[in-house]
Amino acid sequence: MGLCRQLVRQKLYFLLAGLVFLYIVYRSFPCDSGPSLVMVPKEQTKFMYDDRHRAIPYGDDMPIIFVGGMPRSGTTLMRAMLDAHPEIRCGEETRVIPRILGMRTQWERSALEKKRLTEAGVTGEVMDSAVRAFILEIIAKHGPAAPHLCNKDPFTLKSTVYLNKQFPNSKFILMIRDGRAVVHSIITRKVTISGFDLNSYRKCLSKWNSALETMYSQCLHVGQGKCMPVYYEQLALHPKEWMARILRFLDIPWNESVLHHEEFIGKPGGIALSKTEKSTDQVIKPVNVDALSKWVGSIPDDVVRDMESIAPMLRTLGYDPKANPPNYGKPDPEVADNTIHIKKNADFWQRREVDVRQNGADDTLPQQQQPQQQPQQPQQLQQQQGIVLQQQPPNGVLSQDQGYVGRVERMAVNEQRGKGR
Repeated sequence: MGLCRQLVRQKLYFLLAGLVFLYIVYRSFPCDSGPSLVMVPKEQTKFMYDDRHRAIPYGDDMPIIFVGGMPRSGTTLMRAMLDAHPEIRCGEETRVIPRILGMRTQWERSALEKKRLTEAGVTGEVMDSAVRAFILEIIAKHGPAAPHLCNKDPFTLKSTVYLNKQFPNSKFILMIRDGRAVVHSIITRKVTISGFDLNSYRKCLSKWNSALETMYSQCLHVGQGKCMPVYYEQLALHPKEWMARILRFLDIPWNESVLHHEEFIGKPGGIALSKTEKSTDQVIKPVNVDALSKWVGSIPDDVVRDMESIAPMLRTLGYDPKANPPNYGKPDPEVADNTIHIKKNADFWQRREVDVRQNGADDTLPQQQQPQQQPQQPQQLQQQQGIVLQQQPPNGVLSQDQGYVGRVERMAVNEQRGKGR
C-alpha cells in the first residue's frame, strides 16, 4: 500500500512539473496576438451596366489600358482613337488618379511617415489595397461601361511599375513626341504643369527630359509585352498601320472606326470631350500633320545650340537634336488629304475650335458651316515644315465617299450616328 502511494505521488510531481514547464514555454513564446478574424470584401464580383443594361464584370484582374506620356504628346488623340472602337472606353482625364499615385509615392519615400502609418496598422499592403480599389472604381464608374476599360491621365505612366503590380493584366501605351514640339506646344498654349517655367524653353526642355526618362525607363522595366512606346509623329503619318499594331498589342479585334474618331465626337455612345482639356479643340479634326513641325524657328538660338546637352533623351528616343526641321517621314495619302482640307478651311476650323472650348462638342456640324471642297492640291503645300506631303491621285482629291469632305458631310447629315455599344 505504501509503495502505491509513493508511485502516485511521483506521478503527480511529474505532472505538476510538466505543467510548470509548459507554462514557462507558453510565457516565453507567446502565440500571435493578431486578430482572429479577417476582413473580406462583401462583393467578390462587381458589375457595371452599359446603355443596354448588360452587366459587365470588372475587377483588378481585368486588362485595363493605361495611356500616358508628357502632356501635348498625343495622349488625347490616342485615347480618342481608342474611344472610337466599340469595345473600348477611355473617357476624359480623371485628374485624381495621378494625384493618388503621387501621394502613395510620397508616403513610401518618407521614412517617418511610413513608420507612423505602419504603427497605426496602415501597412503597405493595406495602402495598396485601398489605392487599387480607388483607381479601379474611378476608371470603371467615370464613364459608360465597356468590355475594355482605358485610362488616359498623362503622368500615370510615371508609376508604370507600381500600376503593373496592382493590375497585373494591364497594358500600357507610352506616347512619345519630339520634346521640342512638346515644349513649344506647352509654352504657346500656356499649359500649366507643376515645375515648368513657361518663360524658358531651356528649363522646360530639361523638365521634359527628366519626365520622359522616368516614364521610358519604367516602360522598359515592365517589358515590351506590357508597355508599348508609340511615337506621335508616326501615328499621325501612318494611323492605319499604327492602330493595327496597337490593337494587336492590346489583343483587341480590329475595327475601322479607330481611323475616323472625329465622326464619333459628341455622339451618343461615342467620344466624350472635356472643355477643360487643352487638346479637346484639336482632336475634333481628323488625323493630320499640321502641327508636327510648328516648333521650328521658335526656339531661341542658344537653346538650339545646346539642345543635345539639355535634352539627351531626344537622341535616346531616335530624334536628331540638330535637325531643324527634322524629316519625320511622308504621310499616308488620306492624312495628306486631311491636312490640305484643314488648311484650306482654316477659318471654319478656328470657329469650330472656339465653339468647342466654350460650349463643348456637339454631335452635329451645321450644313452652312461645312468646309469647302478643295478641287486641286495646292503646289505650295507639297513641302510643308519639313514634312513631305505625298501627291494626290491623278483625278485630284479623294472621292466624297473616301475623303475628308465626304466624312464631314456624313457627320452633318447623320445626327443619330453612334457606335452601337
